Amino acid sequence: MTHLLVLAHGSRREASNNEISELVARLRYSCKLFAGIDYAFLEIAKPFIHEAQQIAQGAVDIVVLAYFLSAGRHVVTDIPEQVEQVSVEIPNIKNKIAHYLGASEKIDALLIHQAFTAYH
Repeated sequence: MTHLLVLAHGSRREASNNEISELVARLRYSCKLFAGIDYAFLEIAKPFIHEAQQIAQGAVDIVVLAYFLSAGRHVVTDIPEQVEQVSVEIPNIKNKIAHYLGASEKIDALLIHQAFTAYH
C-alpha cells in the first residue's frame, strides 16, 4: 500500500514543528487511505526527508505532500531535488509528489471559512 509523507518547511520554533506532528497524528487517526502517514521537514528541523520514518521502515510507494501554500523555490526546486536524491540513495522507492497545498481547488473555501469564523 501507499504511504503518505507530509513535507513541511521546518522551523526553529519547536511549537511550529509540533503543529506538523499533531496534524499528522490527526491524519493517522482519521484517514485510512494510506498504509502509513508520517512527516518530514525540508530544512532546519528533523526529521529531514531522507530520515523519514516510512523510509526507515522500508516503505517503497510514497506520496510526498508539500505542506506549502505557493510554488516558490522550495516547491519548484528543492522538494523535487530532495525527493530525487532519496530515490537515488534508495532505488526501490517509488516517490510521487502531490500538488502542494496551495494548489488545491478547495483552498478558497478554506480561506473564506477561516476568515468567517474569526468574527463569528
